[in-house]
Amino acid sequence: MSTNMNAGAAEVVSFDDEPLILVDSDDNVLGHMPKAEAHKGEGVLHRAFSIFLFNSDGEVLMQQRADAKQLWGGFWSNSVCSHPRRGETVPEAAQRRLREEIGVEADVTYLYKFEYHAQFGEIGAEHEMCSVFVACSDAAVAGNPNEIADFSFMAPDMLDAELAAHPDRYTPWLKLEWPRIREAHWATVERLTPGNAPR
Repeated sequence: MSTNMNAGAAEVVSFDDEPLILVDSDDNVLGHMPKAEAHKGEGVLHRAFSIFLFNSDGEVLMQQRADAKQLWGGFWSNSVCSHPRRGETVPEAAQRRLREEIGVEADVTYLYKFEYHAQFGEIGAEHEMCSVFVACSDAAVAGNPNEIADFSFMAPDMLDAELAAHPDRYTPWLKLEWPRIREAHWATVERLTPGNAPR
């Protein structure tokens, strides 16, 4: 695991009152709601995104979520996940969040979009219309400690094995997204990351 957290980059980039974009199951905009409120109870469906950042060796960046996160604090997840804000496209938000959370500038490639619901006990839930992106960069990662407790690059086969052996360590959206990427979108990952040999 990495200890290369950038304390100097500890900018606060997530706010309980930031307006999330509420949508229906066809991704039509219905309105806006503060982030904390949208995650209470069973959650209210809103736009979100997940990014899987690979290096040129074909390894994927995994992050351990900060303990202070409202939901799934301390769990391991994919490189970056967050929400677009009012007036922001999803790709714009994805590139913003790469900068804010891990200090990386990179182009993002859209893979697919899906709706999911995951309950975190009585604390709240994720109910998201989530766009999944892949990106590639060898830039040094500078983890924002307000968002990330730790991070590590992991070979795809190792992540496959980890999810099979220790699923309780990982966020529910990762466990939905990674198998679909491996099964349906791996050719795109291979084009972007020369270190990933054909499966």
